[in-house]
Amino acid sequence: MGRKKISTTVYLTEPQVAALRELHNRTRVPIAEYIRMGIDMILDKNSYRLPGQVSLFDNFSDDELGVGQKETRKSDDEEDSGLQD
Repeated sequence: MGRKKISTTVYLTEPQVAALRELHNRTRVPIAEYIRMGIDMILDKNSYRLPGQVSLFDNFSDDELGVGQKETRKSDDEEDSGLQD
């Protein structure tokens, strides 16, 4: 409820309004809140179609990124062998 809300008009079918009113009567959640929740669900489901920040890794496969592969690390002895004075 912390965000500013903008008034808009939405046209619903009679069965939709009847179902929302019944849901409101049983739960006391405002109808407008159910409509906002439904819109949020649609936006989440279609978020890939909306502009936004793009990950640097979206265009790479897991293999290319090394996901799921064990990291091989040199032992301390191997690293020290090249640094002798």
